[in-house]
Amino acid sequence: MGKGLSFAAGAAVGAAAGVVLGVMFAPRPGSESRAMAADMANDAWDSAVDMYEQGVDQARNAMDDFGPTMDAATDELRAKVDLARERMDQLREQLNDAVAAGTVTPAADVVVEAADPEVDADAANAADEA
Repeated sequence: MGKGLSFAAGAAVGAAAGVVLGVMFAPRPGSESRAMAADMANDAWDSAVDMYEQGVDQARNAMDDFGPTMDAATDELRAKVDLARERMDQLREQLNDAVAAGTVTPAADVVVEAADPEVDADAANAADEA
């Protein structure tokens, strides 16, 4: 717990204890003091309930704002994925046309003759650069 939060909690507890002791030692009859204490407790309860309801409302508003934002981001991502799929299909068709025309040799037809690791590494680097 941070120092500021500890101080605030201690101050609140001290203030509450002071109020309770002040009410208990006040020069009025016990029934009147108890009624005042009950009123203060009811006021504190009502205040806590109001703060809770405000927090719930703020959380709901945040969730209501978050939903459309998330939907928009999801729609944008779907559009990008669809665009990428279309581009992949175009590239696949171009590659198939090139293979059919004989200008590109399919990878399954390529025979690797060298088993030298340096040659394989050079081929892999060339493929990565392409």
